[in-house]
Amino acid sequence: MIFGKYGTMILENMEKNYPYRKKELELKGELDIKILQREKYILELKKEVEEKIKKEHQVPNTHEISILAKYQQMIDGLVDEVLMKEILQKI
Repeated sequence: MIFGKYGTMILENMEKNYPYRKKELELKGELDIKILQREKYILELKKEVEEKIKKEHQVPNTHEISILAKYQQMIDGLVDEVLMKEILQKI
């Protein structure tokens, strides 16, 4: 199964911190489904978190691409920090 960014992070976390739970879900044939469900939840949460952060940190008043790109990178980093708690939770 191919996962997105957050699904891959969830899988890596399970391999590192919850290997027996991962094996249990694999044996039941539920691992991919559980990871996809958690990833979907995180992506929905990401939209809400990103909106909130963008309200707190207004877009720079410029048309310069490099500044706007740095702003978006900052937003992405802040969003990922908030979502990390969800990513690291045991499934």
